[in-house]
Formats: sequence, C-alpha cells, structure tokens
Amino acid sequence: MKAVVLHGREDLRLEEIAPRPLQPGEVRMAIEAALTCGTDLKVFKRGYHAKMISPPAVFGHEMAGRICELGPGVTDWREGEAVVPANSAPCGSCRQCQNGRENLCDDLLFLNGAYAESVVIPARVAQKNLHRLKPGTGFADAALTEPLACVAQGWEELQARPGQRALVIGAGPIGLMFAALARHGQCEVTVAGRGAERLAAAAKLGAAIVDVTGRSDLVAAVKSADGGGFDLVIEAVGKAETWEAAVRLAGKGGKVNLFGGCPAGTKAALETEWIHYSSLTLLSSFHHTPRAMRRALELIESGVVRARDFVTGDCALAELPELYRRMSAGNRAVKTRVRTRP
Repeated sequence: MKAVVLHGREDLRLEEIAPRPLQPGEVRMAIEAALTCGTDLKVFKRGYHAKMISPPAVFGHEMAGRICELGPGVTDWREGEAVVPANSAPCGSCRQCQNGRENLCDDLLFLNGAYAESVVIPARVAQKNLHRLKPGTGFADAALTEPLACVAQGWEELQARPGQRALVIGAGPIGLMFAALARHGQCEVTVAGRGAERLAAAAKLGAAIVDVTGRSDLVAAVKSADGGGFDLVIEAVGKAETWEAAVRLAGKGGKVNLFGGCPAGTKAALETEWIHYSSLTLLSSFHHTPRAMRRALELIESGVVRARDFVTGDCALAELPELYRRMSAGNRAVKTRVRTRP
C-alpha cells in the first residue's frame, strides 16, 4: 500500500509498504478521510515525538474509514463497518485510569498511520477507543473526532455556564473548535488570532473577532476591541507570551485554560498579585479520554461541529510532503483533507 513515512526532521516520503499481518484482537481500517493537524506539523518540524512516534514511521493520526479485515479472535466488529479510531487507548488499570484520568494514563498506547491507504488498529484501541459511525455520517466529519475530543475534554474541565464571556486566543483548528463549543454552550465568544481565512471561519461560527496581525501587545489589542475581563480564557497557541496574556485578560473569578502546549523547557512569568487577588482558576487540559471521544462524535453527528467549517483544503497523498513544507513556512489554512486513495 502507499503511505507517507516520517524519516526525521522535515523529511516525509511517499512509499510503498507491505501491510503487516493482523495479530489477535486487531482490525484493519481502509482510510476514507485523513486530516492535517497542528500537532503533526510540530512533529514534522521536530522529526519525532517522544511519546507518540519514532521515525521511520507512518505519519498522521486524524482519520476515519471502514473496517476491511478482522484479526484472530475479533467478534465485536464486522467488515464494512464505518468507524473512527482515537489516536490512543488507556490501559484501564493504572492509578490515573482508576481515578478517571485516562488521558493521563501511565501506559497510554498511541496510534499513528492516517496518511496511508489503510491502518492497523491495535487490539487495545479496537477494544477501548474505536467508535461506530451512524448511517450518513461523513468520513471527513468523523475525522474531526480526535481533535474535537481534546477540545471537549478542555471545555468540560472549564465547567462553563451559559451567558459567560469567553475569549479564545488562537484561530487555528483547536481555537475554532473551542469557539464552536462555547457558542453551543450559549457563551459570548471572542476569538483573537491571525489569518484572514481562519478569522473568517471564526466569524462564521458566531464569534466576535480581534485581528492581532501586526500587533505586538496582545493584551492591549484585545482590551481595545473588547474590554478584557473575560469569565473564561482559552489559550490555544502554545507560546509563553500568550500564556501570560491569557492570565492578564481574565476577569475577577475567571478561569483560564492554558491549553496550548509549549515547547519543552518553556517558562512563563505570571502575575501572582492578579491571580491571587482576582481569585483566578488556572488549569491546563491534555489529550482526551474515551468518554471525550464519544462526546465529540455526538457533537459531530448532531451537527454542532461540521467539516465544512474547518476543512478548507484538499490534497492527494503524494502531495502531502510538499503541503507540510508549505505549512511549516507559514501556510495558515485551517485543515486539509488528504485523499488516501485515487
């Protein structure tokens, strides 16, 4: 089969690889839709991910498709079923799993391989984090389930209430998904970010827009446009300076989700006086749980989140290495669907 393989830093290659035989409990999924992702872009630039992928390896993790082969002993699935896999599965037995924090599992098993004609779903994923699609659910819609699950996890942890004012810093796919869930939760939403296409997508979702292009002072830009003092602030960029700005833009009693992951070794300086005397709540959400995956798929299948609001491009598998090079150089498309077969 054809697959895009990560060999190292900014080194993606389209290759012909032999599908491996299935082990007990595994299933093979023919990939009908795969999507580009900001995390995959970070991995492309770095050449590896300490927890998720070690090159050479088939790349990508946002996907949906149909089961095309069953491994020995599989009885819960049928060939031809439309499904979406998570990119991980918890062990279910460690202390974190037992405490309901499966996203922090001490033995979290990761799955990559979206940029290929098919992928082997490990037995643990097939048992714990593979989900059937309802009839009529589009594969491109379903492929949004994994990133939306991360957002659903973060939104749930904020414990938002209708009528609250929410600020999302960052207009990438994750920021846009937070905006969609905030609107669905009947919050007033402002998105601060860059890129005309991304900001237009945020406006389409019902958010007020603060274009910070060319603005060095994010706090001043937002306050001049919207006044600051938000009940909820979500940082969806992953930079120290935006973590710091997120705290300064929260109002008294506000909650700040420092969602964007910063590079290892990053340090942020936070204003302790403002945090303390304003009684701010700071949290940081990581990854997702099987329950968050189910919730994300419910949101997709009920029409709250749709591919047409997030997927703005299309490319063939052979074009993917060049696409990631353009993304690395600053392409601000929201998401691109990858055609895995002719």
